[in-house]
Amino acid sequence: MVRINQIYINGEFVTPHGTETFNLINPANNQKIGEVTLGDEEDTKAAISSAKEAFKTFSKTTKQERIAYLEKLHIAVSKREKELAEVMVEEYGGTLQFCKMSVQNAISAFTTAIETLKNFDFEKTVGHSKVRMEPLGVAGIITPWNASNGFVCTKLATAIAAGCTTVIKPSEMSAQQTQLIAECFHEAGLPKGVFNIVNGSGHIVGAEITRNPDIAKISFTGSTVVGKTIAKGAIDTMKRVTLELGGKSPNIILDDANLSEAIPMAVFGAYMNNGQACIAPTRLLVPETKLDEVNELAKHTAQKVKVGNPNEADTIVGPMVSEKQYERVQSYIKLGQEEGATLLVGGEGKPQGLEDGNFVKPTIFTDVRNDMRIAQEEIFGPVLVIIPYKNEADAITIANDTTYGLAAYISSSDKERAERVAAQIDAGRVSINGFPHDPQAPFGGFKQSGIGREYGVFGLETYLEPKAILQ
Repeated sequence: MVRINQIYINGEFVTPHGTETFNLINPANNQKIGEVTLGDEEDTKAAISSAKEAFKTFSKTTKQERIAYLEKLHIAVSKREKELAEVMVEEYGGTLQFCKMSVQNAISAFTTAIETLKNFDFEKTVGHSKVRMEPLGVAGIITPWNASNGFVCTKLATAIAAGCTTVIKPSEMSAQQTQLIAECFHEAGLPKGVFNIVNGSGHIVGAEITRNPDIAKISFTGSTVVGKTIAKGAIDTMKRVTLELGGKSPNIILDDANLSEAIPMAVFGAYMNNGQACIAPTRLLVPETKLDEVNELAKHTAQKVKVGNPNEADTIVGPMVSEKQYERVQSYIKLGQEEGATLLVGGEGKPQGLEDGNFVKPTIFTDVRNDMRIAQEEIFGPVLVIIPYKNEADAITIANDTTYGLAAYISSSDKERAERVAAQIDAGRVSINGFPHDPQAPFGGFKQSGIGREYGVFGLETYLEPKAILQ
């Protein structure tokens, strides 16, 4: 059994002042695989103090120096790619295919930041004035459990590119993943205090990061509920915030789409990362005249989805991260039936032979109204709802009838038509005919899906403060 009893402050692995421990559970069998000692307020203050001191010199580094640090980080993380994927599968329960992709995204975060940095001007002429883009200060980075190291690497790479120092609070449920990535970062040999990592709970470590006046900015990925709490707390010291929050993403299948391609892709998309993805297209909007055909294709696809051991290469859906998350998803599956939706496939309970883990049957509801809770609330599990629409205008209205606006998807054989529809959707990212990714394009949400953007130059600028010099 693994025991993690160190945090990372001022360039060293140190024993935390905090003494509370948290059990690490393998979600595929609910067996304890380790425990982590959590940091407390004193540990968090020490980490912030370290980052504040390091900022004095790191903020003055050149673009070339920061690129060199990012290159070292890229090399160090790349060396342990296989281990990073393996520990993610064991601790989180993500499928092997997803975890490999997630680690690739983590590694590429550093090369993407380098590319962004090379083309970025920190001093510009605007009107008759000079505008200097200066690093904000110490950044608090708070990340969730559903792709822990991917979020950590993306946010850290951007902060370093900007010249900011950091205090990172990953989810305590990701402690083994955190330990491994911390070892990678340590090997890269950055100046002391540039990054600090404190394992701990949100209500202790996260709360101290939120209220501490020496934190200049918070970058948070997680639930809308927690994001609102952070935003409220941050205002007392006027912290800048970037919040990437929840989603209930629509996937509009236009009437000219090839259903035999679009519907299987839609089902697999909804089940990405075991359904524990904020960008998952969990609302499938289809022409009401084609509902029967869609239902048949969707059911056939879902029945072929392999649920089981996340270590097996062909597994599509692994376990939910915890028993608590399993129960949450079960409650929504029950609710959908109570609301009057038609259960097309799946349902309550665990798949046969997988009773020991937190496994959910891949579930699809059809004949869903958009005002049902299963269509409005983020379930965060392998549950797809199919909503019929009358015409294109009705589809757009339904797609936008949500408090969220993180991502959206459109399938059509006419690219220009898809782009016209995309222009009318309230979402930070709209993908056409699939799930393309562009690490330079902005990522973030409309409405209650967040504030601000990450990735590329848009993400870099959120760690910078413009200073106008008038002469």
